[in-house]
Amino acid sequence: MKTLIYSLLGPLFFLAACTNGKNEKQDSAVADSTTKNVSRETNKVKKTQTAALLSGYLKLKNALTTDDDKQAAAAGSEMVAAFASFDEKSLTSEQARAYSDIRDDAKEHAEHIGSNAGNIVHQREHFDMLSKDMYDMIKLLGTDKPLYVDRCPMYNNNKGAIWVSEIKEIKNPYLGKTMPTCGTVKEELK
Repeated sequence: MKTLIYSLLGPLFFLAACTNGKNEKQDSAVADSTTKNVSRETNKVKKTQTAALLSGYLKLKNALTTDDDKQAAAAGSEMVAAFASFDEKSLTSEQARAYSDIRDDAKEHAEHIGSNAGNIVHQREHFDMLSKDMYDMIKLLGTDKPLYVDRCPMYNNNKGAIWVSEIKEIKNPYLGKTMPTCGTVKEELK
């Protein structure tokens, strides 16, 4: 009788062990999949928030290419609002620290641009620094579309300056209508 019981219990334990290992593998696969989905969602949220800031920045850049100080001021104010509504909870602690440094500086430049309609020279000075901040932010948080880092070698007494653009074609925000195609594409951001 004992032999019969042991012979029946052996295969049951074997099946239970095989099934348990299979469940652990399934549980691990489900956990990995969930982690990847959460990571994708977090990246999507960051890129969406970056898109709101980038939208204001690109409007500002495009206004400066046509020497439109009033539209540049409106876009600067739009950026200030986008910085205020940016949800930093989706960032890692390291990203949040880096973003905080970028945000404080970039927001100040956007405020200056927004409050200086009628003074396009001053707006362009702040746009130079804002462009560096936006470049750093895009490198930190990513983007959902290709962007181009362009450089004007003549701006600021030939010291040069960069800007971020949504198109490959050069439309210079520093020299505007005076020299609209001055510059080169230096980098593509994805």
